[in-house]
Amino acid sequence: MSAGRLYAATGDAVARVEMDAGDVSLSLQGSGACCLASDPGDPDRIYAGTFDDGVRISDDGGASWREPEAGPADRRVLALAVSRAVPVVYAGTEPSNLYRSEDAGRTWELVPALRDLPSEPNWSFPGRPWTHHVQTIALPPADPDTLVVGIELGGVMRSTDGGATWADHNPQACIDAHSMVTHAGAPDRVYEAAGDGVARSEDAGATWSHLEAGLDRHYAWATAVDPDDPDLWYVSVSTGPFAAHGRGDGQARVMRRQDAQWEPVDGWGDAPELRRMPYALATLPDRPGVVVAGLRGGALLVGEDAGERWTRLDAQLPDVVALASA
Repeated sequence: MSAGRLYAATGDAVARVEMDAGDVSLSLQGSGACCLASDPGDPDRIYAGTFDDGVRISDDGGASWREPEAGPADRRVLALAVSRAVPVVYAGTEPSNLYRSEDAGRTWELVPALRDLPSEPNWSFPGRPWTHHVQTIALPPADPDTLVVGIELGGVMRSTDGGATWADHNPQACIDAHSMVTHAGAPDRVYEAAGDGVARSEDAGATWSHLEAGLDRHYAWATAVDPDDPDLWYVSVSTGPFAAHGRGDGQARVMRRQDAQWEPVDGWGDAPELRRMPYALATLPDRPGVVVAGLRGGALLVGEDAGERWTRLDAQLPDVVALASA
């Protein structure tokens, strides 16, 4: 495999994995790191969101980390996204607020209008029903003013003016959004994996279509798209939240959509540790046809030929809850 770098959040730390050599280094131990975003304009800049300690930023590939001079007021950061078009990074928090930085994470400002939506009083996360959070953020590359935000649990919200105003959840989209991504090769497309299925928008989140033909289970969590082919799409799915997040068999698999049909590609073995839920999926910018799955429990698996052949990396991680490729 050619050289490449992958970052993994373990729920406690950030691991930097050198794909070619298999070297793994840990940083931010004890931070509660739970989400990641890499900067498409700077391969050495990575952002990490922590469960209760705000945002951290590395400018040297994870070797060292800095705190913001003025970070988000909400310290539980569960979603991050960096714009391809303009130098802006967004952070989503619990409770459900959105913050924006235009200076590489040094200072952050609240995007206040998100909480003004009519549906906001009904937002509630089942695991902590007294609250809710921004779980995922998608930034369609065709228009830097368009933001698509998934609230767990509340739906998919859309702004076309940089967050000044918002359209409430469109019932065409899945309501329990877990992961949304975009693709430079299809700049108006948004891909959604959710607890109530899988959907895709072809117009930057204005309208949505459910695309579930071929899925034999519909609780979707992670998603990724091939860097060269916007029609080659992966999701991780399970039979439901109790299997996906429980301590035993995750009843999970990775599915690939190509030629308008989902099909399983999780042929990596049946050992107990390989039956856990794939909490994270990532593709590598310099390796079309390669997908990486990070399993609950720490296994990292690399699928080549669009998931036809799998190998397990030697990286020993306590858990994998998020992945980002440089």
